[in-house]
Amino acid sequence: MSAQKKVAFYTLGCKLNFSETSTIARNFQNEGFDRVEFDEKADIYVINTCSVTDNADKRFKSIVKSALKQNENAFLIAIGCYAQLKPEELAAVDGVDMVLGATEKFKVTDYINDLSKNEMGEIHSCEIEEADFYVGSYSIGDRTRAFLKVQDGCDYKCTYCTIPLARGISRSDSLENVLKNAKEISEKGIKEIVLTGVNIGDYGKGEFGNKKHEHTFYELVQALDTIEGIHRLRISSIEPNLLTNETIEFVATSNSFVPHFHIPLQSGSDTLLKLMKRRYLRETYDNRVTAIKKVMPNACIGVDVIIGFPGETDELFLETYNYLNELDISYLHVFTYSERPNTEAIEMDGVVSKKVRTKRSKMLRGLSVKKRRAFYESQLGNKLTVLFESENKEGFIHGFTENYVKVKTPWNPELVNTLHHIKLKEIDDDGIVRFEWINQPTFVSI
Repeated sequence: MSAQKKVAFYTLGCKLNFSETSTIARNFQNEGFDRVEFDEKADIYVINTCSVTDNADKRFKSIVKSALKQNENAFLIAIGCYAQLKPEELAAVDGVDMVLGATEKFKVTDYINDLSKNEMGEIHSCEIEEADFYVGSYSIGDRTRAFLKVQDGCDYKCTYCTIPLARGISRSDSLENVLKNAKEISEKGIKEIVLTGVNIGDYGKGEFGNKKHEHTFYELVQALDTIEGIHRLRISSIEPNLLTNETIEFVATSNSFVPHFHIPLQSGSDTLLKLMKRRYLRETYDNRVTAIKKVMPNACIGVDVIIGFPGETDELFLETYNYLNELDISYLHVFTYSERPNTEAIEMDGVVSKKVRTKRSKMLRGLSVKKRRAFYESQLGNKLTVLFESENKEGFIHGFTENYVKVKTPWNPELVNTLHHIKLKEIDDDGIVRFEWINQPTFVSI
């Protein structure tokens, strides 16, 4: 059956989801399926879902419809966090044939007996307590950079978050396997690896099925830095209480790790941080930013922030806004709070109206634009290295410097996945930086 069948994938959500989709896609290909793009006709469509925000939930139905437009008889499979949290809800969506939970998604090909459409989606879902084993993943071929999963699950109890309910306890890949996967990625010519997980700073916990830490995140960083052939290693989102000074200092002098950190804050108000049950207060965040800038003055620091959390008064919101305005950071990822079932926050008083949430979100997104512009301006004149992406966007190719400044130059396919030394020159009208070559590359005429 499978030798001539085509399968397509769509991923919602985080870098971790992308790494898992890519691994599941390789499993299909190893079984003899041909992978095609999602906007092409396929026999099977796999949608990897997210449930961090309400918006991700709503997008699922439209993605299902777009798949059925390509092939109304296609077999549709839902996997991911939303599939674990609300399998019955997804199974009831018109056109969905199968829903797989947190542990079943990695065995998806085992569940496909035939591709006949089902009147109601068939559910294979575990109790989340059963998601206590680790499945390694990495993305390859989908983007210029690879996402390498090193950790899964979370033991934190943040009052707004459903991720522990969707992914289970904190557990880690073995250090040996992480290094093996990193070597495999580098051997395929990929220049940049992004470390990803649910709570990567907790790396080492559950490494061999034990609850204790076999290794630390710092030890992981040290080990990865010794692998030959990796040009760039980038740390994705890491909790401020788990980002140690020794890790920061090591990154500053490492061979491969780049000066870019993404550190969730969620609120600039200690009052709200306590309501959220975050494991730090503002002082800890201050210390991390100061430590980074001390040893890496040109480092890029991204921040996650949630607005509209229950109890966020005008005064507490302004406390967050003013704190971020003064903080030496580079950009924001702004999330509008949305009520999630089975969380503590949904029962809290002080609900913020949707209108006010929208207004505050716009204010912080505007602040993010200002912060990014200021960071880019601070980098003008600096000599950096750019890694070019693979898309042709309106006649331009884009790339990112080691400290995550986005640059552009006229499209040339020979630049894709190549590294070049440049000098940042000026910020374009669209907020992207133009540059001059330090060593002008030469190309074969095309």
